[in-house]
Amino acid sequence: MNSEKLSKRLERVASYVPKNSVLADIGSDHAYLPCYLGLKNMINKGIAGEITDGPFQSAKEQVALDGLTEIIEVRKGDGLSVLEPDEAEVITICGMGGSLITSILERGKEKLGNAKRLILQPNVGARTVRRWLLKENWVLTEEEIIKEDGKIYEILVADRQGKQPYTQNSDAELLFGPFLLRNQNEAFKEKWSGEVNQWNAILSQMAKAQSTDAEEKRSELEKNIRLVEEWIH
Repeated sequence: MNSEKLSKRLERVASYVPKNSVLADIGSDHAYLPCYLGLKNMINKGIAGEITDGPFQSAKEQVALDGLTEIIEVRKGDGLSVLEPDEAEVITICGMGGSLITSILERGKEKLGNAKRLILQPNVGARTVRRWLLKENWVLTEEEIIKEDGKIYEILVADRQGKQPYTQNSDAELLFGPFLLRNQNEAFKEKWSGEVNQWNAILSQMAKAQSTDAEEKRSELEKNIRLVEEWIH
């Protein structure tokens, strides 16, 4: 197949890539995202990074199939290690947990020198990503939450320049997302309704536990539930 049609999730990610960028897509799988942007003449250069053999070979085949070997290079390696310092202007990391995304960024910080934008799509743990961005002085400039094929996805866009969107309600904003909190769409409400149900189920299972770890976990879950009750319309 060619890359002219993306999933809704990746199409939304693609929409945040500035025209004529040098893009690095980390964990690129079949390289659909850089190929899509290459076919639309949206990027000057693309780098598709993959750590495992299967997806790496699939990405190379897809780039060749789409006739994009002149502008998209597929590289094998762990996270941002596939990049030279200052090479990529825009970095996308999609379809992983928030902890893994932040680990990739933290371990590869020296490769972020020339990057102007990060576009991150954590499957879970978006709060972890927001905390890392804030700590590293990346400015969260846009967020989006969508539902596709029964799953809910968050997309976070962070730039070098701008004003941080957080207010004194940073606990809630880091958990829910400052932009998403202000514009609570149906996907947002469905996500947090489901999270509360899951947290309550965990609390029920923990009711008999007496360990310190259990107490700490219980306290965190109860705090999150209170935040949902307070902030979600």
